[in-house]
Amino acid sequence: MQPWTPITLGRTGLSVGRLGLAAGYGADDRCVSMAFDSGVNYFYWGSLRRSRFGAALGRLPRDRMVLTIQSYSRMASLISWSLERALRALRMDYADFLLLGLWNRPVSPSILDAARALRQRGLVRHLALSTHNRPLASTLSQDGPYDLLHIRYNAIHRGAESDIFPHLPPPQTRPGIVAFTATSWRQLLNRSKLPPDERVPSAADCYRFVLASPAVDVCIAGPKNAAQLQSALEGLSRGPMDPDEFAWITRVGKLKYGRS
Repeated sequence: MQPWTPITLGRTGLSVGRLGLAAGYGADDRCVSMAFDSGVNYFYWGSLRRSRFGAALGRLPRDRMVLTIQSYSRMASLISWSLERALRALRMDYADFLLLGLWNRPVSPSILDAARALRQRGLVRHLALSTHNRPLASTLSQDGPYDLLHIRYNAIHRGAESDIFPHLPPPQTRPGIVAFTATSWRQLLNRSKLPPDERVPSAADCYRFVLASPAVDVCIAGPKNAAQLQSALEGLSRGPMDPDEFAWITRVGKLKYGRS
């Protein structure tokens, strides 16, 4: 199999590697360097903004990385404070995306206005939203103010295949799609609910499953150390699954979900 190659992130025109790296789970400066050297250029600076991760981002060529900064704030007055504080910590002038975190209902007008004001000031280039609400994500992908959507998708939780993916506009007109929880919080990496003769997926298998969907542009990895990152990077180098592999991990996902 050929390794995964970069892709254009929806209508943004940004070129990204297929795997992204999140800051909040323990990845340090070594992980950032390892990831970037392996073709990862989408970096997610979320609610846990670890200093060593941030320092490593500051050493990367800015024009070759895509930076997403997240804010969970439900107060419009704090959106600017959160973003500007993050940019100061990173010693950067702007973020590619301001991600409004975990909205399972439409974002309040005051929050959206605050985010748009930051875009107008040049502190962010695009707005993004993360959600578990699949119908909302589907609606926003067709007619919404966001150029990027973060959604849950893995071999256990496959609802996006019916509720989001078939309804997406063509890639050049739709938001970029970033999938999170590829391992379903490591549920896919343990033997529970599997027969003794069933192979247990690796992290690489989980990322390869997610990226098998043509609707997914980037799959976020949240490693806690270099060893876990290496497992994720293996998914990049191994490339797409063959039909037998895909049938196997789909079967595992159904067993984990409780469906035979």
